[in-house]
Amino acid sequence: MSKLLFIQTLGCAMNVRDSEHIIAELKKQDYEITQNLENADLILINTCSVREKPVHKLFSEIGAFDKVRKKGSKIGVCGCTASHLGSEIFKKAPFVDFVLGARSVSKIGVAINSPKFISTDINYDESEYAFGEFRTSPYKAFVNIMIGCDKKCSYCIVPQTRGDEISIPVQIILNEAKKAAQNGAKEIFLLGQNVNNYGKRFSNSHEKIDFSDLLNRLSEISGIQRIRFTSPHPLHMDDKFLRTFAENPKICKSIHMPLQSGSTKVLRDMKRGYTKEWYLDRALRLRELCPNLNISTDIIVAYPTENDEDFNDTMEVVGKVRFEQIFSFKFSPRPLTPAANLPLIDDKIASKRLTHLQSFHNEILDEIMAEQNGKIHEVYFEELRENGQVAGRSFSNFLVSVNGSEELLGKTKKVLIEKTQRMVLYGRVTD
Repeated sequence: MSKLLFIQTLGCAMNVRDSEHIIAELKKQDYEITQNLENADLILINTCSVREKPVHKLFSEIGAFDKVRKKGSKIGVCGCTASHLGSEIFKKAPFVDFVLGARSVSKIGVAINSPKFISTDINYDESEYAFGEFRTSPYKAFVNIMIGCDKKCSYCIVPQTRGDEISIPVQIILNEAKKAAQNGAKEIFLLGQNVNNYGKRFSNSHEKIDFSDLLNRLSEISGIQRIRFTSPHPLHMDDKFLRTFAENPKICKSIHMPLQSGSTKVLRDMKRGYTKEWYLDRALRLRELCPNLNISTDIIVAYPTENDEDFNDTMEVVGKVRFEQIFSFKFSPRPLTPAANLPLIDDKIASKRLTHLQSFHNEILDEIMAEQNGKIHEVYFEELRENGQVAGRSFSNFLVSVNGSEELLGKTKKVLIEKTQRMVLYGRVTD
């Protein structure tokens, strides 16, 4: 008989792909997924540690799991928080059966069969490991192109949880994308901490290739209609990358460009490697090359060295770029980072800055969304929603919802936009 697996995934798209890899490996040992926690033989939580809140959520969640799980079931903690807390998890939650770091996903089969198993080596190399095939969506395929991060951003814990940057060999990536396309996925979503630094280092001797060339190679695969990726680093947005992004018709015209701060001084303190002027040059150049471009970004307000003038620089960049989406947060000190011990800005000031930023961006977003009324977008449908709605993404990454059924799933249709909200466009299929 099959055993039942309950898995909860916190954090980014890379964690989603890690969870898919975990599920694929466990299917080899006759596990099937369940949404019923009480029936599960194995309960996993795949964690995030980029900010403080998800770490706190980990212990409240596994405590709740422990109270309702059935006798004899196991609980495992995986992911980035597992990497940096390690054996501390056993001390805080002794009922946990194993701890598996973000660079040890392939060891899940050993972990479930070894008492108090722990593996948190952040430089364990899985770049050439052949994971089993499992995807949560048949319409979109996440594909890892690299693991780890070589950047030294002063606020970021990721290098301490995912280790040094290693690119996955191009043939492995191409084979995975081909298989996904053969199984019906029309959209490929490439994942990495700094995807446009792809090809700088491999574990062994492999074909030398950069990110722009990888994008072009992937676009030649039959069946792939759309290519997305996250996250490129502004520092590596050279002219070749900008041209490839603009000219390749299969690359979706949406891009995540993490700003973090609009102040050159704060960017230097953050060790981001670029200036306000460089960022604006790249973003506005992309706007010129791609008139319908959708740009999203990350912004940290109240970094310990940020003053009012620095914050105003951030607001200036927001006003000039006019981001379609912003993920904004107050600075959250993370352990094992250079910024962890810097004196914090008063929380009232930090909250005021965050509110000001978000209010300003909401004004911009309302204008952007209102401009979509009456426009036609090509939408790739991939999600059933409540009240007879089907949703998908436009080529420029707007979330679009229409009346429809599962017959639309996996298809690209032209949609006339008839109603807009701050984060969703509503319309009707015209073809």
